[in-house]
Amino acid sequence: MSKFSTLIAFGFFLSILASSCKQHQDARKPISQTSGSFMKKSIARNKKLVANEETQIEALIKSNPNVKYIASKKGYWYTYVTKNEIDSLTPKKGDVAFFDYEIKDLKGAVIYSELELRPQIYYVDKQNIMMGLRDGIKLMRKNEKVSFLFPSNMGYGYHGDDKKIGTNQPLICTVTLRDFKSETVYKKESEAKLKVIPAPVKPETKAVLKPKDTITQ
Repeated sequence: MSKFSTLIAFGFFLSILASSCKQHQDARKPISQTSGSFMKKSIARNKKLVANEETQIEALIKSNPNVKYIASKKGYWYTYVTKNEIDSLTPKKGDVAFFDYEIKDLKGAVIYSELELRPQIYYVDKQNIMMGLRDGIKLMRKNEKVSFLFPSNMGYGYHGDDKKIGTNQPLICTVTLRDFKSETVYKKESEAKLKVIPAPVKPETKAVLKPKDTITQ
């Protein structure tokens, strides 16, 4: 796993630097923060952070020897819970993906349940979602269920989500891709649904029972 360390560490550095610049751009002019020594120190710190996260993920993978994890080129790992061996198409830019997912910490404790997060409708590569999901969904086929192990830079990074996900927290995301279709098809289907106006429902009419004629003696 260490072959990903430099790449991921540099990613950490860029995300933290961008965030810092955004928050403090009006506070004061940088004196030496852009110097080579600052970058080297930051990358060194991030390498330690990455190494710690890799150790945690590696321990998790080793604790499940019967589960086959695949290392992605982007620095995360994943395993198929349900695999679609028939279809070959995967979501791409210009598609709309419909999926469910849940988020856990590396100990398996649920942070956000599937019920809390559903439904998810995602315009592929056009919406701002978790970086790991943005890439991972494009690996999936319809009706597949995949469990991803994301280091924090592929999740919510240095700041977390300001709710339940903490600083630099690696995550387990289990995703089920229900369906995906082109934006054109989805738009037409949505418009067709809006045009369909249900006919008014007539109230039920009950037969009125007339009183029987009575004969007076």
